[in-house]
Amino acid sequence: MKILVVDDDKDIVELLSIYIKNEGYEVEKAYNGKEALTKINTNPDIALMILDIMMPQVDGIEVIKEIRKDSQLPVLMLSAKTSDMDKIQGLIQGADDYVTKPFNPLEVMARVKSLLRRAQHDVKNDVPDILEIGPLIIKKDSHEVETVDGKSIQLTALEFGILYLLASHPNRVFSADDIFERVWQQESVVSAKTVMVHVSHLRDKIEEATDGEKVIQTVWGVGYKVESH
Repeated sequence: MKILVVDDDKDIVELLSIYIKNEGYEVEKAYNGKEALTKINTNPDIALMILDIMMPQVDGIEVIKEIRKDSQLPVLMLSAKTSDMDKIQGLIQGADDYVTKPFNPLEVMARVKSLLRRAQHDVKNDVPDILEIGPLIIKKDSHEVETVDGKSIQLTALEFGILYLLASHPNRVFSADDIFERVWQQESVVSAKTVMVHVSHLRDKIEEATDGEKVIQTVWGVGYKVESH
């Protein structure tokens, strides 16, 4: 399994490469956004990307925007920026997780493993491989979502996980902590804002593809649900 590390700081790239190789993964390296896009386009076996935000030529946000046009590749963002708005901006653009510099490489690897597990395995439920909820058709095995009239909706791995979790338990309300623990597959150690951002982005994509259908509902003070029809 191959992981792409993208950062203009070569020391960071080399440090992360050591930890990645120690875990048995292969490493691809890039030092700016333009090089990262080339690597992704020429290496279809890349399973995950660790991506810095602030880079020359093409920054990390632009890289995410570009790959999200046709890819659900898991992306872990790195940045020296620490404000909540910077984190939210990165997640809204399509990153799956976020670590601020300076970081503990062991924490980065824990996040990497979690994202890879989520990308490789569906949420385990005794439900059909294909779900139909309102205007959506959700395909478990291929991680594809489309509208009933055939329009494809491009989702990140975590966005798909959230939608699949809610759709496979219609009418059940899941708290932000429940969603994080089931979809991220780790104990909830972050604020509800992280889940909120992913749900918001997921809603935007669904509403854009379905002329404003409100598939995911907020139960204020409790969590989120999808109603059966």
